[in-house]
Amino acid sequence: MAVVLDLLRNDQRPRHPEKAHRPDQPILRKPDWIRVKAPGSPKWAETQAIVRENKLVTVCEEAGCPNIGECWEKKHATFMIMGDTCTRACAFCNVRTGMPEALDAAEPERVAEAVAKLGLHHVVITSVDRDDLKDGGAAHFAAVIGAIRRLSPSTTVEILTPDFLRKDGALEIVVAARPDVFNHNLETVPSKYLTVRPGARYFHSIRLLQRVKELDATIFTKSGIMVGLGEERNEVLQLMDDLRSAEVDFLTVGQYLQPTKKHHPVLSFVTPDAFKAYETTAYAKGFLLVSATPLTRSSHHAGEDFARLKQARLDRLGTV
Repeated sequence: MAVVLDLLRNDQRPRHPEKAHRPDQPILRKPDWIRVKAPGSPKWAETQAIVRENKLVTVCEEAGCPNIGECWEKKHATFMIMGDTCTRACAFCNVRTGMPEALDAAEPERVAEAVAKLGLHHVVITSVDRDDLKDGGAAHFAAVIGAIRRLSPSTTVEILTPDFLRKDGALEIVVAARPDVFNHNLETVPSKYLTVRPGARYFHSIRLLQRVKELDATIFTKSGIMVGLGEERNEVLQLMDDLRSAEVDFLTVGQYLQPTKKHHPVLSFVTPDAFKAYETTAYAKGFLLVSATPLTRSSHHAGEDFARLKQARLDRLGTV
């Protein structure tokens, strides 16, 4: 039996037990336009040391982000709270799946301490899905935001949340903590949900983003998708319209890269010109900010993008 093991920590437990019986999918050679900086610089090592010292998990490592070398050299790490084990098994994701451990009540303070040590002006906080918790981890998100505000009051906070499916009142708890940016990714077009994101519901995610604006219109909203999963261009354009109907401010579009042979295959490598066309169309549909490149990821350049997002809102208000 083939098993995908957790190689991040030399852990011999299956990392993706639910994928063990799936047939191997070929991993295509990446095109010339997908090239990244290898990790290992002194500043990268310093970032890694702070993460380890505070016993924190980062999505940079767990999801195998291709931009980790660039981001960690700048001391930009995206913290993944509530453990390293997700209750869902999305076909694209490299985060460990299984039954998570209990929440660590000390984690919010440790995250805040790491943010302060790294000197972050803008931080992105994400999490695993915690369908096992009554509120999906909403109160924990709020606690992390609160801890960062206390230790680093000038740091802006961006969160990338699960969908809190069937968790009544969870979203309201998170919004009440007033993050600066609320990000929830659609990941792909609705026709691919059954095979790519089977535990989620497309229109629930759209409604989640819409509800954030209803609760607090000052919070920037953001969502992202991957391309190369077999979607059609017209489906991506419809998804843009759906997000704009929910008043989403910021759209990210990046190339899906297959983590292992047990994950969903890459069905196409979208060209840089096609990404540019998506960006142009998205701006025409009314997004305040768009990032669409092969290596775009939700938290890549998040600090710089937040500054651009604020300016774009001011510019638009000035034209009204």
